Amino acid sequence: MAHIRRLVLDVLKPHEPAIPALADGVADAEGVEGVNVTLVEIDREVENVKVTVEGAGIDYDAVTSTVDEFGASVHSIDEFACGDVLVEAGETPQD
Repeated sequence: MAHIRRLVLDVLKPHEPAIPALADGVADAEGVEGVNVTLVEIDREVENVKVTVEGAGIDYDAVTSTVDEFGASVHSIDEFACGDVLVEAGETPQD
């Protein structure tokens, strides 16, 4: 199986712990070299964030387990890239 190089996850999390704590936790997961957490939407009780993870061999289970440990849940996998190189998505007429 090819190594996972990029994950983009749609995550629903409580307000606490804060976004920096979630980013630090995911950054410590096996195979993760970098993390970006972007706030998409906020309401009274939860925050919807986009979590972008890159690395040479990301352990998907370790990342999702870390998200769970922070009381958050993965709603969807919005991007999944694996192989020897990262391939950027091409534009389509719908874009």
